[in-house]
Amino acid sequence: MPSEREHRFVGPRRGQLVFALAFVVIALLLLSQITGQTRWVEKTKFVAQPRFWPAVGLGGMLLMGGLHLYLLPWRRVSRYDMHEVRNWGKVLEYVLWFMAYVLAVPLLGYLPVTLAFVPALSWRMGYRGRLMMGLSLGFALLTVVLFKSLLGVKIPGGAIYEYLPGALRSFFILYL
Repeated sequence: MPSEREHRFVGPRRGQLVFALAFVVIALLLLSQITGQTRWVEKTKFVAQPRFWPAVGLGGMLLMGGLHLYLLPWRRVSRYDMHEVRNWGKVLEYVLWFMAYVLAVPLLGYLPVTLAFVPALSWRMGYRGRLMMGLSLGFALLTVVLFKSLLGVKIPGGAIYEYLPGALRSFFILYL
């Protein structure tokens, strides 16, 4: 039976408890690592210390997450919470796509990987018609040309480019 406090809670309930718990745990984990990740510099003002502002931010995270957890009117994880957590987990698929892309670029090169991943992601998101596949290929090509040629962004050439003949290898490394 829901309590009076639970009835008065305004806002979505699903995922709140799991989010608050995860937020507090992550803040504690990061705060426990602060001495190994930052340093204390002698003869430097307190607020100019490299450790000061990260500690303030992480302390604020811990305080706000703890308050959020404390002020929640319920203390049980429901099936709706777990459904919400599964929805959050769906985002991890795109993290894996990105990591695969990042790992493939140094091996195969920016142009071929981009020409493969952009249509593959379009297909995955449900854009499967000829027009959308053509647009995604055009977008991929335009992206490579824009970043490598026009903006001059230094993206390492793929290891596979080493097998191309001299002049062609230089062109691929510089422009594709």
